Amino acid sequence: MFDPIILSLKVATLATVIAFFLGVFFAYLLTKRNVPGKNVWETILILPMILPPSIVGYLLLKVFGRRGPIGAFLLDTFGVQVVFTWIACVIAACVVALPLMYQNAKGAFQSVDPSYELAARTLGSSPFKVFRTVIFPLSGPGIVSGVVLTFARALGEFGATLMLAGNIPGKTQTIPTSIYYAVVVGRDDEAMALVVVMVAFSFALVFGLNLWLKRRKSKGGLM
Repeated sequence: MFDPIILSLKVATLATVIAFFLGVFFAYLLTKRNVPGKNVWETILILPMILPPSIVGYLLLKVFGRRGPIGAFLLDTFGVQVVFTWIACVIAACVVALPLMYQNAKGAFQSVDPSYELAARTLGSSPFKVFRTVIFPLSGPGIVSGVVLTFARALGEFGATLMLAGNIPGKTQTIPTSIYYAVVVGRDDEAMALVVVMVAFSFALVFGLNLWLKRRKSKGGLM
C-alpha cells in the first residue's frame, strides 16, 4: 500500500516544480508583455482545468504515444518510451495542475501596484531585475497558494494519468488509481485506508495554506 503513496508524492513534487516554472513564466509573459494572440494562449493554458481528464489524457496519449509527434521522436532518437511509465504520470499531473499555478500567478502579478514597477524602471533596473526584486516578492502569497493547490491537484490526478500511464502496480499506480483498482477487486479496507490518507493530506495542505495566509495578513495589518 505504501508504493502508491511514495510514487504519488514523487510525481506530485516533480509535476509541481515543472508547473511552477511554466506557470510563473507564462503568467508573467501574458500579463506584463504584449504577446500576439494572448487570449488564444491563455485559453490553451486553462483548457486542461475545464476539459474532462479523460479527454486530456487521450490528447496526451496522441502526442506522447509511439505514433505521436513527441512520443515517436523520443522513441526513435533516444529509445525512450513515455507511455505507461512514471514519467507519463508526471506529464499528466503537470498538464492538469498547470492551470491552477498559472491562474494564481497571474492574479498575484496583476495585484502588484504598477507604480512600484515604474519606480524600479526609473532607477535603471532591467526587466528581469524588476521581476526578481519587485514583482515576484510582492506576489509571494499568490505564488505560494498556487504551489500548494498545484501540488494538491497533482497528487489527486486520476483520469489523465490512467489514460497515459495506466495502472501498473509498483510502476505507475498512484493513490487515485490504486483506490480505483482496490474498489474494482473488492478490497474495500485498502481503498478506505488510501482515501483517509488522501483526504487527510489534502486537508492538511489547504488548512496550512489558509492558516499561513491569515497569519501573514494579520502581521501585515499590524505593520
